[in-house]
Amino acid sequence: MTTALIAEDEPLLAEELADALGRLWPELEIVARARDGIEALRMVDAHDPDVVFLDIQMPGMTGLDVAKQLGARAHIVFVTAFDQHAIAAFEHGAIDYVLKPVAVPRLATAVARVKERLGRAPADLSGVLRDLAANRNDGRTFLRWVNASMGQTIKLITVEEICYFKADSKYTLVVTPAGESLIKKPIKELCDELDPSQFWQIHRSTLVNVNFVAGVTRDFRGHLQLKLKQRNESLPVSESYTHLFRQM
Repeated sequence: MTTALIAEDEPLLAEELADALGRLWPELEIVARARDGIEALRMVDAHDPDVVFLDIQMPGMTGLDVAKQLGARAHIVFVTAFDQHAIAAFEHGAIDYVLKPVAVPRLATAVARVKERLGRAPADLSGVLRDLAANRNDGRTFLRWVNASMGQTIKLITVEEICYFKADSKYTLVVTPAGESLIKKPIKELCDELDPSQFWQIHRSTLVNVNFVAGVTRDFRGHLQLKLKQRNESLPVSESYTHLFRQM
């Protein structure tokens, strides 16, 4: 029996898609439903579905982020409200899509194409994902999550959870309100990949999430220190970055 996962953060749309699939593909078993990208990845690990119906716009991780992480583990059908310019990226790739709200004829086409591909390895999505990213962000996408080591455990952390990154020997420390972990990605690489409106470099070794900045003080030597929300430590600001906080 072919198995599927539905990843859709709107419950009514998820139910509508499941009902339509039940009519068009009654032998398909929907083994799980996810309401965000992180949950989708966890459920893929738990259920190993053959097909993933993946909403592009989801909290935590977008459908594009999830697809990059999945690679060739499953056949993917994107669920999207994109306009015709973005749809062209699907039409020229070995991948399929369903438009919101769910249209049965379009879903029937997607189902037929997936059935045809089930006997083959899932398609390489790299080219399609690049085209879709270009349509969404004028050619640029930002890092949305990191895989961080906590002892013997690898944890998925979204960038919204991260208070700051700090270089630590050959690793980079990832600090959240709940604790600390390590990644191998250097600060310089993170500077290029993170949204600059959310993460500011305040030192050659430190990137801070501005949403966690509680205030700015000066120490006894006159150097700026950042006070953080949900953390007790303060972060020093190098002289070359003090201009960022002149209005605070």
